[in-house]
Amino acid sequence: MTPYEEFKAECDHEVVAQGKSQELQDATRNWIHQANAHKYSYHFEWLGRPIIQYPQDIVAVQELIWATQPDLIIETGIAHGGSLILSASLLELNAACGGSQDAKVVGVDIDIREHNRRAIEEHPMSKRIEMIQGSSVAPEIVAQVAELASEKERVLVFLDSNHTHDHVLAELKAYAPMTSVGSYCVVFDTIIEDLPEDMFPDRPWGKGDNAKTAVHEYIGDNDDFLIDKAYNDKLLITVAPDGFLKRTK
Repeated sequence: MTPYEEFKAECDHEVVAQGKSQELQDATRNWIHQANAHKYSYHFEWLGRPIIQYPQDIVAVQELIWATQPDLIIETGIAHGGSLILSASLLELNAACGGSQDAKVVGVDIDIREHNRRAIEEHPMSKRIEMIQGSSVAPEIVAQVAELASEKERVLVFLDSNHTHDHVLAELKAYAPMTSVGSYCVVFDTIIEDLPEDMFPDRPWGKGDNAKTAVHEYIGDNDDFLIDKAYNDKLLITVAPDGFLKRTK
């Protein structure tokens, strides 16, 4: 093995040990519960736009985009646009390193607020971004995205809009099949299932009705994907436990 391969093998061994450490898992869960009460994930930006993600997940997205070299990233849920800017900037870096020169990210949201749209369109990374307003599960919106995906070779998918079971399951049925073999469909906010029941009193999702329950139902009925548990063990602090779905066939 090369020195890098030896280092990676050592890391892989350590990551497995992390995942098996009940003490570490308990400490992580306790930290997440306390940090979430302070809206921890809301306090970060990417290139000037709020991103509403844990830093650990931002690093994971970077690793995925480098590893899969997508020429299209599909994202549901736009909010302030930080995630779109993150994806676009990483595609720009890939291009600078010899990757796809015309890679794009398409974002779908049922309500793209005008001030957010304007900020995204005025951002230097807007050249790699297309936005579509409408329900992510509406047939005409799915068809529009599918047409874009049909022109690309390597597609990566991020689902991060309405987190109810039914909506995420519908998104999985619509967009997961657009994922390229060997690439990923990442479902964010599966952490909802692991948080206290009273954490989301004003939201339509909660324990038993959320992104993670949708993932498990989808995986149970679909053998084209598997849950990449290595991301759970490596990140520990993540909004997407069991949410990194790798397409295998």
